[in-house]
Amino acid sequence: MAAPIVFFDIAGPDGGRLKAFYATVFDWRFDAGSTFNLSATVGLRGAIRQDPAEKILYLGVENIDFTLIRIEANGGETVVPRTVVLGVVTYALFTDPAGNRMGLAELGSFDA
Repeated sequence: MAAPIVFFDIAGPDGGRLKAFYATVFDWRFDAGSTFNLSATVGLRGAIRQDPAEKILYLGVENIDFTLIRIEANGGETVVPRTVVLGVVTYALFTDPAGNRMGLAELGSFDA
């Protein structure tokens, strides 16, 4: 069996600000120790790329345009606006208040 991804962390100089950002924009709930549990999709998709880009975690959302508005209203920035790759995915890239680069993938847009 392939080893599953079981944990990830997001780092920045102001943990309180990051918790507030992810709680407000993505409805994540944190415990007293700043940890959280999220649901995962069955069969996590991934890719290996040859370019020198950093690792990017993609969060599944119903509406990318609405989510980017919430991101910017809460201290994040849009890096790549809503982009459609026909037959593959609809995505966007953003940075959180700490400058961590993350992605959005519109749920239901993946080619099955």
